[in-house]
Amino acid sequence: MITFDTIAEKVRHAERISAPEARFLYEYPDLLAIGELAAIANQRKNGRDVYFNVNRHINPTNICVNRCAFCAFSRTAGEEGAYTLALDEIGRRAAEAAAEGATEIHVVGGLHPDLPFEYYEQLLATIRDAAPTVHIKAFTAVEIDYLAKMANLSIEQTFGRLMAAGLGSMPGGGAEILGETVRQRICPEKISGARWLEIIRLAHGCGLKTNATMLYGHVETIDDRIEHLEMLRSLQDDTAGFQAFIPLVFQQEHSDLKLDLAAFSGVDDLKTLAISRIYLDNFQHIKAYWIMLGEKIAQVSLAFGVNDLDGTVVEEKIGHEAGAASPQSLTKERLVEMIRKADKIPVERDTLYRPLQRYE
Repeated sequence: MITFDTIAEKVRHAERISAPEARFLYEYPDLLAIGELAAIANQRKNGRDVYFNVNRHINPTNICVNRCAFCAFSRTAGEEGAYTLALDEIGRRAAEAAAEGATEIHVVGGLHPDLPFEYYEQLLATIRDAAPTVHIKAFTAVEIDYLAKMANLSIEQTFGRLMAAGLGSMPGGGAEILGETVRQRICPEKISGARWLEIIRLAHGCGLKTNATMLYGHVETIDDRIEHLEMLRSLQDDTAGFQAFIPLVFQQEHSDLKLDLAAFSGVDDLKTLAISRIYLDNFQHIKAYWIMLGEKIAQVSLAFGVNDLDGTVVEEKIGHEAGAASPQSLTKERLVEMIRKADKIPVERDTLYRPLQRYE
């Protein structure tokens, strides 16, 4: 018989919980008790340290052959608001980021129907030349699959060429919900969940570290979320290539996917983050993406098992196109203040979680 006490005993002894136990926690009404368990799990892994980095987002294009129902970022070529950045503009932004102390450039964009594979190699080389000390984290598994098909390359060949041009690691986007029933409702044009996992497995095999995401708060059920977590946990058992898990709350305002979201709230956000920390016992880091959660929920989440707030970001487009009300960037000083006020220790990191500065 599953009880909260039996789950708590497992967490205290660093034992893995099951999918039915995760469902029990989702249905359990005491949010603070769940948060306490997540805090225990996080304390064991990370102590009081909370990480952030100084980073900048560059979205090369919003023109995309996929028009996923939930996405407010993508455009069709010729549509109002459609754009593709010139390489010299990308280089200018990268140099500006490096001058401002960034250690990471985060690059994701649409699946452009006309840009050749060489554009993406040149994009990476341009960033590397403009900001040679900055780590390039770029391209979701969805983008990698598209680029490989466009260039008639294997996934391994694609990674080899992109890494030679400057690719250092990958973000975790495009996972959405990995189960096919939900995927067919919100992004049927996108690669399958199984294909996403396959490409990430190959990335890890090539030596690339990645993150993993989950887009929640739309048409999925609690069981869909738990199945998603189980798929990630199983792959991490095999490869140990994931660095952080990032739950992304669905932003409806400018999306074509219109739903009754009255049931979703900050409580659901905190419960999702906490259960993710408990369930993903083989992930070192759980990240609260303040862009989509907002600063206040992100700060509170530091008491619910979270140990990473992402970074300064600068000019985030994807979440804000969908209606995120947060700022488009935060200063390093603001992030340090947020973490300190939560009675945690701020640690500036690089992309691979090597500490750069501790703010005791």
